[in-house]
Amino acid sequence: MIRVVESQFLTSAQGVDDSMQEGVSEVVFLGRSNVGKSSIINALVNKKGLAKSSSTPGKTRLINFFSVKFMKDEERYIARFVDLPGFGYAKVSKSMKQEWQKNLTNFLNRRTSIRLFIHLVDSRHTSLDIDSGVSEYIKSQIRPDQELIQVFTKADKLNQKQKSALKKAFPGSLLVSSTKKSGLDEVLEVIFNSLYGVSND
Repeated sequence: MIRVVESQFLTSAQGVDDSMQEGVSEVVFLGRSNVGKSSIINALVNKKGLAKSSSTPGKTRLINFFSVKFMKDEERYIARFVDLPGFGYAKVSKSMKQEWQKNLTNFLNRRTSIRLFIHLVDSRHTSLDIDSGVSEYIKSQIRPDQELIQVFTKADKLNQKQKSALKKAFPGSLLVSSTKKSGLDEVLEVIFNSLYGVSND
């Protein structure tokens, strides 16, 4: 059984140049502005309010770092969760959006501590061009020591038939609900095994 026993907010950054020092394995969460990113992070670490969500989708343009301690078989493991700004909804000027995207691209390309990208997708809208584009971009940039997984959020909004159809369309997919606290253990297991290569048998 893998548990998160401690978590805390560390700092915010605008890009790779003012980010905190590397050296700890990092898990990057990315997704559209209303996909429920903050809620999923809070649910995974079982701490309300750790990751803050903005009342205005797309308003938050900072990269937020969190320290996370896992416990497995009485051993503790330290990692970082990195919450990237949501994409697709920001009502900002074109020049600001271009600068923002440039900062994120630099961060993803130059940040060597990143081990896992978690692309959060709304389970009710699985075929949006913006999600496909982000997924393809990450796949094109990913290093051999990195992984990308898709996690479908808001699974509580689907009926059983819709869930079955999603799993058929995306074999091995992970469905989560921060509201119902479902699917979280499976995501934690994937994160842990990706970071530490430790079997959970």
